[in-house]
Amino acid sequence: MRYAAIDIGSNAIRLLIADIIESNKEISFKKNTLIRVPLRLGDNAFLDKEISEKKAEELITTMAAFKGLMDVYKVEDYMACATSAMREARNGATLVKKIKKLANLDIEIIEGQKEAHIIYSSHINEHLDNRKDYLYIDVGGGSTELSVFSAGQPEVSRSFDIGTIRILDNQDKDETWVEMKAWIKQNCKKYKNLAGIGTGGNINKLFKMSEEKEGEPLSYIRLREIYNYLNSYSLKDRINVLGLNQDRADVIIPACEIYLAVMKWADLKLLYVPRVGMVDGIIQVLIEKNFK
Repeated sequence: MRYAAIDIGSNAIRLLIADIIESNKEISFKKNTLIRVPLRLGDNAFLDKEISEKKAEELITTMAAFKGLMDVYKVEDYMACATSAMREARNGATLVKKIKKLANLDIEIIEGQKEAHIIYSSHINEHLDNRKDYLYIDVGGGSTELSVFSAGQPEVSRSFDIGTIRILDNQDKDETWVEMKAWIKQNCKKYKNLAGIGTGGNINKLFKMSEEKEGEPLSYIRLREIYNYLNSYSLKDRINVLGLNQDRADVIIPACEIYLAVMKWADLKLLYVPRVGMVDGIIQVLIEKNFK
């Protein structure tokens, strides 16, 4: 049995095809195929409040290709979610209808709170020590999702319109940063020795660059060192000298800035990076839907 998850983000679009495994009444999944297309819908959505005709065509072509792959892999169920770029685009809903007609794919444009819930569904609690308290941080192209966990349970969560593409396009607002800082201070002050959990493509890359062992946390000091190191190179040299992908070399700097700001305001010294994200959560949502 196979399920598929599509995450239509502001920076990239991902397709995960997963094999569903039943063992001793336990249902889990194994990643079969993961495809990432750096379409960067946020550039249009945040600047013009619309997905351009060219980007729309590219999105439809990508969705048709994903649908073809899902058919070839004999996917039995799927879920496709679009986040902040499609939320903000005036023509987001029209584009969803067009994709249904031309690619025969159903897409749901989801709110920030549902996005946070889906990512939580990726069984992030399995990576937690229930004796500790955590601030969960997911940084995307258009938004940052924050959730406080205590005793393995989500206590409070919030989505903020601060993301990597938004910062690059100068579409992040000072008042949103002030709001996020206030929310963090308000909701994290009662927890002592709070640790962080970070998800998203950028923090995965930063963790890899840190050369920490899998499962070990990334310290605030080490993350700041990597940020300073990356920032000492031009965009061109981050691509040519450091070997970063073109669509990663620019967004990794604002991603770093968001993680460092959140860690500082929440007084987090350590950040765990379990390497799960939106597509993992979507597969888990499908499992819960079909096996309840």
